[in-house]
Amino acid sequence: MTTSDVYWRRARRLTFLLLIFWLLLTFGLTWFSRSINEIVILGFPLGFYMAAQGALVIYLAIIWWYNRCMKKLDAEFGVEEG
Repeated sequence: MTTSDVYWRRARRLTFLLLIFWLLLTFGLTWFSRSINEIVILGFPLGFYMAAQGALVIYLAIIWWYNRCMKKLDAEFGVEEG
């Protein structure tokens, strides 16, 4: 197996793992919305907060984590930019 194959296999694995996490988060919040709404923060149900802002922050964290891991992977294989 060439280094290019190893690089792309690891990049795909990272992408699929984060995609699965994104799907579980998105559909999990929807599936459990009734029980999540029982928790109230500052007068708003948690489901409202997660739909309005919380999920977006978590999505940004997923993007940040992907970027961080890909930079490490690129440096490991010597394909980093600039």
